[in-house]
Amino acid sequence: METKQSKIELLIDEIQDYIDSCKYKALSNNIILVNKDEMDSYLMELKKNTPEEIKHYQKIIANRNAIMAEADKARNDAKIEAQEIVNKAISQTNELISEHEIMQRAYDQANEIINLAASQAQEIVDAAVIEANGLKESATQYTDSLLAHVEEVASHYINQSGNDFNNLINGLNECVETVRANRNELYPQTIAEPVSTNTDYIPLQTTSSLKTDNVIDLDLI
Repeated sequence: METKQSKIELLIDEIQDYIDSCKYKALSNNIILVNKDEMDSYLMELKKNTPEEIKHYQKIIANRNAIMAEADKARNDAKIEAQEIVNKAISQTNELISEHEIMQRAYDQANEIINLAASQAQEIVDAAVIEANGLKESATQYTDSLLAHVEEVASHYINQSGNDFNNLINGLNECVETVRANRNELYPQTIAEPVSTNTDYIPLQTTSSLKTDNVIDLDLI
């Protein structure tokens, strides 16, 4: 049975499809042109849907707790019903004993009623315990499978976001190095020392000169 995708997974697929549909930069087979407004729109949609996904799984956890509480209530109700049966049996026994002329018969009937009531009470308690344990086990397995799905979606989103960001930084760094090399060929005596190309982080200000009509280069290595 195919698993239904969450909104976040669908958005990630849409972003991937959009990137795959972008045109390559001239004379390059690994740099594409991406519309900044469209990319910002996808990212905003991801941010907007993330809280909804979290609320959805919080509701699932709350439902699990409600199921377990219902199981505990059923078990307690069974114990109360069993105790009522025993009390009724004891009451009937006392009524029989109060009749002096049928004392012996009362004892026999009383023992039979008590044994029967105790057996019925134990059966009810055992059945309630089995049912409660079954409900708890089902709720636990169901919740665990959903939490595993949450973990898988979150891990996929984190890994995908990290890879996309690193690819973006690497692409921008290559552009900066290319521009600097070209400028150095034109005016080698006026170009400052190269800035570190640490791919961990580049301030937003260093990329502003690369924007043209909301279009930037992405390196998809």
